[in-house]
Amino acid sequence: MKRPILSMLLSVLLLLPGCTQAPSGSSQEEGLTVLATTYPVYLFARTVAQGVEGVTVERLNTGSVSCLHDYTLSVDDMKKIEGADVIAMNGAGLEDFMDDALADASAAVIDCSQGVALLENADHIHEEGDGGHDHGHWDPHYWMDPGNAAVMVRNLQEGFALADPDHGDAYARNGEEAAGQLPSFAGDCTQALEGAEGAALITFHDGFRYFAQALGLPLLASIEEEEGSEASAMEINEITQLVKEHQLPVIFTEVNGSDATANAISRETGCQVAQLTMLMDGPEEGDLSTYLEGVRSNVNTIVSFFGGEELDQL
Repeated sequence: MKRPILSMLLSVLLLLPGCTQAPSGSSQEEGLTVLATTYPVYLFARTVAQGVEGVTVERLNTGSVSCLHDYTLSVDDMKKIEGADVIAMNGAGLEDFMDDALADASAAVIDCSQGVALLENADHIHEEGDGGHDHGHWDPHYWMDPGNAAVMVRNLQEGFALADPDHGDAYARNGEEAAGQLPSFAGDCTQALEGAEGAALITFHDGFRYFAQALGLPLLASIEEEEGSEASAMEINEITQLVKEHQLPVIFTEVNGSDATANAISRETGCQVAQLTMLMDGPEEGDLSTYLEGVRSNVNTIVSFFGGEELDQL
């Protein structure tokens, strides 16, 4: 596959104040403004920039929708894009809604997906009425794997250091400390699920493939439901049969997603419906601990239905 490498994207950062000798009164002295396009990127960017003087991390209001392919930039979003020195993106095709805005933006871009082993989308086109829209070739929900989150942190660390070399050591310390926590955290999650006998996932959002793969959980089915495009009768019947075949005590919806079909299957099979989070929104003061808490919450929700050992509060 051919995707831009991080170094190519970050080379644009050399145009920013601070990457050369900056005159008095330049934006380097005024500070660096980073705009994150999604909440997970925002959490990691805040973590890498923590304690670094003069750095402001903002985010787009993308947490307001459950599917970013339906997102439209607001006037406030456009102002943030125009005022950003660096735009930190999830990449993997998730921010197609920004193509036109990026073409006119002067900010440098960091693609956090660089170096991540992306999964192909099972279905490239999600039908919606007579039309449909393209969900892209790659599954962009890779942040749900803590190992991939570590890659994102390091991409941000390198990008910030290029944009603001005077604080490169601080970004490196923050980034290495954060990235270093994630592999052991993933191991704790996997260990907690070892006692979850028969644990398997049926989800009513297609964003949990990386999460399931990272933690060794079978993903039996994932249905992407959006307004005006609910599961078909055939899909409902297939999921009902899977629940019965595997004697599943629970099926899962996403926090911001639809639960209509899940509740119908629950009435038919007697299984319960619980929520998992994809961390698409949260408090403005969030950081890496917010991400860890979200993943921990997912693990403990699964453990509560299938058994195992709950992860301690972070």
